[in-house]
Amino acid sequence: MKVAVVGATGLVGSVMLKVLEERNFPVSQLIPAASEKSVGKTIKFKGKDIKVVSVADAVKMQPAVAIFSAGATASKEWAPQFAKVGTTVIDNSSCWRMYPNVPLVVPEVNAHVLKREDKIIANPNCSTIQMVVAISPLHKKYKIKRIVVSTYQSVTGTGVKAVNQLFAERKGEKADMAYPHPIDLNCFPHGGSFLENGYTSEEQKLIDETRKILEDQSIMVSPTVARIPVVGGHSESVNMEFANDFDLNEVVTLLKNSQGITIQDNPSLNEYPMPKFAEGKDDVFVGRIRTDFSQPRSLNLWVVSDNLRKGAATNAIQIAEYLNAKGWLR
Repeated sequence: MKVAVVGATGLVGSVMLKVLEERNFPVSQLIPAASEKSVGKTIKFKGKDIKVVSVADAVKMQPAVAIFSAGATASKEWAPQFAKVGTTVIDNSSCWRMYPNVPLVVPEVNAHVLKREDKIIANPNCSTIQMVVAISPLHKKYKIKRIVVSTYQSVTGTGVKAVNQLFAERKGEKADMAYPHPIDLNCFPHGGSFLENGYTSEEQKLIDETRKILEDQSIMVSPTVARIPVVGGHSESVNMEFANDFDLNEVVTLLKNSQGITIQDNPSLNEYPMPKFAEGKDDVFVGRIRTDFSQPRSLNLWVVSDNLRKGAATNAIQIAEYLNAKGWLR
């Protein structure tokens, strides 16, 4: 099976290559593609050096699947060209997510929406992925009416420039600024760009994508996104109000028995999810599970996941695995 990774030299692209290898996805020929400035560079895959090609050349090679992490502009231009030659595109950018005819997929939650004829499939935003994995089983059982979510997002969600800024500041060096403020020893409520409604683009994604994935436009979502000086993953404080009563023990059992979730919830031993622990892992970690006593039928969770893995690369490859298991990748 020919597999293209578009944006192979980037932060998420390099993790995609690693995850493809770790999960032993059946790659007969890897096609690493990137922008013109990276063409001719080599990447390592399964111990071999493979030359990076242009995206145009990757299209000509007609891979079975092309996994994109090259930004919305590149996806808008190239995803349809891959689709035209019969390639299934799994796109990690924001470009296609809200198109009504493009499935937005987290395999543990809504793989059922995928069809053989889908040629462009959207990977959700990292903060959305980890939240819906944690809350989907609870929505099915108790029906979520409202979510208040505050995120504490890693600099890796912004990219290499932001990681370099953090570590330059930590050394006391002048940094090439990815953010409008210093990030080391700081925290600011700003992820993405500010919109006319006062929310940021990252916050709007949490609203729109959560409703689409859970197939319920009635869910009210109130998000605040913050950026913190962390590398290993995103953390989220999630408060939910349900339509129906819940039992706390039943909630814990539901989460424990749900695919892709690991419970870490033993406060007496100081056990709870942390980015330091989640980094390099594929699960969504859930803890601080407790009733919100300030209003009826309400619950608090603390949710942590590696944003480069489950929040991006792993989720995309899990989609490819699902399509392959169905026999839909040629």
